[in-house]
Amino acid sequence: MTKSTTSRSWATFFKDLIAAILDGMKPVPKRTWHQHVVPYEGDWAVRREGNKNISSKHKKQSTAINKAKAIAKKKKADVIIHGLDGKIRDRISYD
Repeated sequence: MTKSTTSRSWATFFKDLIAAILDGMKPVPKRTWHQHVVPYEGDWAVRREGNKNISSKHKKQSTAINKAKAIAKKKKADVIIHGLDGKIRDRISYD
């Protein structure tokens, strides 16, 4: 290996190292406690924003909304209510 090849590879190494360190220092987005009321398998479910799994399942949308409200009040979050088509139809804020 020649001196110019070695110095070029070290320069690349340090450049990549600095980039990785700076990337790791970026602020991580804070997870929210917003509760979504969504249609789920013919019933209704409460799901925390960003979660794939549901928190609870209910026969009636009104029951799911009450459950979501209780959680949102404790966590000072929002309740996002979806219609049967999945579109947001209402939002209630408790912050």
